[in-house]
Amino acid sequence: MTTRLKTFVRRKSKSRSDAPSFGFTSSDLRTLRALKTPAGIQRFLDELPYNLSFTARSPKEVLRDRTASCLEGGIFAAAALRIIGFPPLIFDLEAEQDTDHVVAIFKVRGHWGAVAKSNFTGCRYREPVYRSLRELAMSYFNVYFNLRGERTLRRYSRPVNLARFDPLDWMTTEKPTWFIAEHLCEIPHISLLTNPAHLAAQAIDGKAAHASRSTHIPKRNGRPQKKVESNPCKNQPRTVRDHPREVRSAGRRDRASHLRLLLPHPRA
Repeated sequence: MTTRLKTFVRRKSKSRSDAPSFGFTSSDLRTLRALKTPAGIQRFLDELPYNLSFTARSPKEVLRDRTASCLEGGIFAAAALRIIGFPPLIFDLEAEQDTDHVVAIFKVRGHWGAVAKSNFTGCRYREPVYRSLRELAMSYFNVYFNLRGERTLRRYSRPVNLARFDPLDWMTTEKPTWFIAEHLCEIPHISLLTNPAHLAAQAIDGKAAHASRSTHIPKRNGRPQKKVESNPCKNQPRTVRDHPREVRSAGRRDRASHLRLLLPHPRA
């Protein structure tokens, strides 16, 4: 019994050492492997402050800086999923008069789940219980609203395997990963609704909107510090509804150039 156990441990250690590092340090790999499951990755993201800076950090830089936006969180989650054995997949939720939402997705026993970074509690984790990507995307519809309380989710993209960007070292590069965001803007999206016009007047209830927003309470020496406002963009001069109509309605290739402007919204 003892001999067999030692043999098993030795083989497991050897297989782990043979696994590709993708450019991560051994310390980074230990951190990512310790997350173990998609739910563990989500807990890690939930503990990070939301990044409002004009950045598109790689997963390695997210580990270093301990902060992430929607785009950075989705890309980080895809990298972490890859380390624990899943393909590094993301897809894009596209909205009207609102920001897009980048989500890492995974499949367990034929059903889809999701991991995401967001200040809106309803726009984060999904258990792998959805039979199709359409079902998964629709699960975000009721909690996807802009600063005016309008439900804005309209389309979703096909999955994008980020392994296609391995030649650009997307997991560990010190350069911005805007090329991933631009790719998401350029690929076709699938409509979720056949007749969304009647939804224009159906704003979400104020209490529901407030309840769906979360607060991040940073810790120092294990103790919570001063509370951070749940909507960090509320005092900024420009919000989603302030963007000119020509920007909101631009074509996909034109929208790619505006994605940097839209990303810091607290949707992410």
